[in-house]
Amino acid sequence: MGTPYERPPLAERVEELLAAGGPLPIVAAGDPVLRRGTAPYDGQLDPALLARFVEALRVTMRAAPGVGLAAPQVGVELRIAVIEDPAPVPEEVRRARGREPLPFRVLVNPSYAPAGTARAAFFEGCLSVPGWQAVVARYARVRLTGQDESGRAVDEEVGGWPARIVQHETDHLDGTLYLDRAELRSLSANRAVAERWSQPTPEEAARALGFELP
Repeated sequence: MGTPYERPPLAERVEELLAAGGPLPIVAAGDPVLRRGTAPYDGQLDPALLARFVEALRVTMRAAPGVGLAAPQVGVELRIAVIEDPAPVPEEVRRARGREPLPFRVLVNPSYAPAGTARAAFFEGCLSVPGWQAVVARYARVRLTGQDESGRAVDEEVGGWPARIVQHETDHLDGTLYLDRAELRSLSANRAVAERWSQPTPEEAARALGFELP
């Protein structure tokens, strides 16, 4: 009888993942890795490997394309995510959604808490749930805490669309998908969103599809 298979150490698994080069495969909904939650990052990867992993997340996010990517979305159960949004949207959409350009940044061990009681609801998608979008009501402003990739403390208030991105990616690190928070009657194929629900706000979709907005 052979010896039981032992899962390689995390650093070795990350090295294997990076070996192919280029964008990493994105895990789709239904894979348990998206539901297990993540381990806090406390040096499991040496600085050079962490930098390579962060760069791979950046490349993968941009290639998808997306505005955020969490480590479990590429099969790595570490509390790390990257976010970036050039916000190439019309002025009317920018104002309605609070969608301001968000420079590339790395979130290590992030957490968020509501900053006030206001919530905002908009269509939202996910790279791990390709082809679909749904309306999600999220806090309009949140307090973001954690660290950056260099270990510097992060403690700031974030609003508008950047707050939505922070909540979405941090949720991934807790094993939560946006569908868990969505108005399921709003669930729409990307084509339907483009053809019917491209308005700056989802009021018309709510009336037509029969769901509530905050």
